[in-house]
Amino acid sequence: MSDPLAIARKALAGEEVHLVGGAVRDRLLRRPLTDLDLVVAAPDAAPAARALGRAAGGPAFALSDTWGSWRVLAQDRSWQADLTPQRGGSLEADLALRDFTLNAMAEPLAGGGPPIDPHGGADDLAAGRLRMVSQQAFADDPLRTVRLARLSCELHLTVDEQTLAAARRHAEGLDGVAGERVFAELKRIVTADEALAGLDLLERAGATAVALPELCAMHGVEQTRYHHRDVHGHVMEVLEHAIALERDPGAVLGEEHADGVRALLAQPLGDELTRGGGLRFAALLHDVAKPATQTPLPRGGHGFPGHDELGARVSRDILARLRTGERLRAHVAALARHHLRTGFLVHDRPLERRAVHAYLVACDPVAADVTLLSVVDRLATRGRKASEAVERHLALVRELLPDALRWQEHGPPPPLVRGDELARALNRPPGPWLGDALAELAEAQYAGEITTREEALAHVQGGE
Repeated sequence: MSDPLAIARKALAGEEVHLVGGAVRDRLLRRPLTDLDLVVAAPDAAPAARALGRAAGGPAFALSDTWGSWRVLAQDRSWQADLTPQRGGSLEADLALRDFTLNAMAEPLAGGGPPIDPHGGADDLAAGRLRMVSQQAFADDPLRTVRLARLSCELHLTVDEQTLAAARRHAEGLDGVAGERVFAELKRIVTADEALAGLDLLERAGATAVALPELCAMHGVEQTRYHHRDVHGHVMEVLEHAIALERDPGAVLGEEHADGVRALLAQPLGDELTRGGGLRFAALLHDVAKPATQTPLPRGGHGFPGHDELGARVSRDILARLRTGERLRAHVAALARHHLRTGFLVHDRPLERRAVHAYLVACDPVAADVTLLSVVDRLATRGRKASEAVERHLALVRELLPDALRWQEHGPPPPLVRGDELARALNRPPGPWLGDALAELAEAQYAGEITTREEALAHVQGGE
């Protein structure tokens, strides 16, 4: 990766430009710089942005008409820089408008001298403390109630009590924040190593009730005797196990499956998330319809009929509200819809090949992902006879995983005979029968019952 700071210094030499915010913070933390925030003294940031774009070999484009912000991307997209005109008439006034003290530091882009730090950000950073710049911070931008949780869990910071209280007072303002802005912060919380701590802080800040009220609705929703937590506690444990699985799949599933699972979860999915990130969101949302479907059982406890289908629709609606891409919406909805299917096979072991094929077809294109979701869901269900149930489920998954991973990577085996060929060979016009026949052939082929075109034709003719 090229050195973004060196490129910016050369491109903007002679200009009055300051490095501000997260870039200064990350330099103090000795973290790699991939995101520069630059404040230019000139009233228009466009000339500086275009000059930096030429030097970086990447595009420069306007971000905000309101603030006059521009963004520059490196040619290889390994870093970006946002350039904004100075607000308030001076650098000190600009810094006073920022969110947290550790983001309200600056230094001349050209270098030289200690950071400009009028609000004590360096001391707060050294103390592991997250503190607002002013009482106005959250009123100016209620999204900062979510950013507070994100910065805390990403940087392992403790939130100042006055700052947390101020966030709670302004959390309702999130209603007016664009969904995509909320999701940009939320996805970084969910994919952080300390995601559970971040989500807990998000709720204590009052932001969850506005941004993800469906998650709050899970509190106090009792389950069956096979569960040891209410629905909210359960999905948090599912997320915890999903994080552990992503970190070390071999510890859960055996080293023979580790490489395949690791490769699957590392695949790009959408919205700058991997399939591992998609699994984390599914962990949070797969039981989202349980509050609405809770039904008392005659022997005590509660069931949740239809929560899988309704959960698919609700999770899609949530992600649509957050303005995510269609691929992520469809992926998480499919995981919610199918998350019970793996468990249905536990009592059918050893599995027949036809049963495996039916499972893969039903869950396509998330068969491998939903198999992993079933694992973390099962590990977080520790009520009556939990140990026995977990062992049975893991044995099933270890049997299913090789097929599911192959299916994910290569898709179903190519058919032995096409539909038009089958219709001609049988001298029958196409119709509903053809789809049934092709489905039967695919199942028989997967089971190893037929291996050639001739056997496929004979199989259909023999079944007439």
